[in-house]
Amino acid sequence: MQDALFRKPSAALALADGTVFRGHGFGACGQRVGELVFNTAMTGYQEILSDPSYAGQIVTFTFPHIGNVGTNGLDFESLRPVARGLVTRAVPTSPSNWRDELAFPQWLERHDIVGLGGIDTRDLAAHLRDRGAQNAALVHTQGETIDTRALVEAARAFGGIDGLDLVPEVTGVAPPQWQEGEWNGSTAYRNGDGRGPHIVVLDYGTKHNILRALARLGCRITVMPATATAETVLAAAPDGVLLSNGPGDPAATGVYAAAEIRALLDSGKPVFGICLGH
Repeated sequence: MQDALFRKPSAALALADGTVFRGHGFGACGQRVGELVFNTAMTGYQEILSDPSYAGQIVTFTFPHIGNVGTNGLDFESLRPVARGLVTRAVPTSPSNWRDELAFPQWLERHDIVGLGGIDTRDLAAHLRDRGAQNAALVHTQGETIDTRALVEAARAFGGIDGLDLVPEVTGVAPPQWQEGEWNGSTAYRNGDGRGPHIVVLDYGTKHNILRALARLGCRITVMPATATAETVLAAAPDGVLLSNGPGDPAATGVYAAAEIRALLDSGKPVFGICLGH
């Protein structure tokens, strides 16, 4: 990967407005379409790509060096990554970290995520800032010629996130009884004692750290799928209800969720929403 700047471009990103960026591919080969977003975090890339809120999206990292510490089996926000692709300034090189178990490009390939490196991601982020959200198509080839016109058309053909309910892709993944809590600073998470309030989490694509935060507070946590009815939730006798984060258009999810949430509010139980749940 270190000689990527001297190789022929093997990947490209096309935006629906016709803008094209060429660079060097890593991770899985193939073509992906999705909503293009950007993230300014310096690290936490494994957590970001496995956060269910990023389902259906291609993530641009503005920080230039992504992948330096590799990946491991603990830094997941769900059981599997859900982002469709990512874009970085520098192509990831060999990792250096005591917790590394698998190099970032190999982790991406294992999870079928396409990567593009070697472009000015801050310029791309400014483009998105100035022109608004864009649908995009991302391709990584093994030496084949890239048809950028066809790639632009693929981006334009993508229906976008508006009106799209992505929650069914990610709900029901977290264990129904959650105990994992605080990180012990070394190799594992400590389980919470579960002696506190009983919280039912409606899982629209909850990230694990939200559940860990509740466990750290001593809560007893029951996770239910997004389609759970208010009757089912109340039958569990919760002290409170948390409506989780999640991907897609809240209006589309609200078609089946809004009436149940309204019934929970009418029950008098404390209800707290995060992200899509809010």
